[in-house]
Amino acid sequence: MKRLIVVLSIVALLAPAGLAAAADDSKVKAATGQVETGAKKIGDGKVGDGVEETAKGIGNTVVEGAKYTGEKLKESGKAAEPEAKSTWRNVKDTANSVGSTVKNFFAKMFSD
Repeated sequence: MKRLIVVLSIVALLAPAGLAAAADDSKVKAATGQVETGAKKIGDGKVGDGVEETAKGIGNTVVEGAKYTGEKLKESGKAAEPEAKSTWRNVKDTANSVGSTVKNFFAKMFSD
């Protein structure tokens, strides 16, 4: 039982590390701290309290980690938006230019 709780604690502590970058990750860190506190209680012999706090901490870590990941994905999408608009403008301008060139070619060909 202790090994399982220790393993779950380690997983809960390491999982958000891959998610943490520039956005506010304080809630994720607080949740992982709750897991750590629960694991320490288990180590001190307070198994009931420790298991309860560790379980809550793991749940909070999953929830806050998911929220954080959603925020990061949203930020990534917004960061890519201007480049996508710029690419569309370039495609549109190129298509207009090609259209004008073809129009001028046929206009010259049939004007003589």
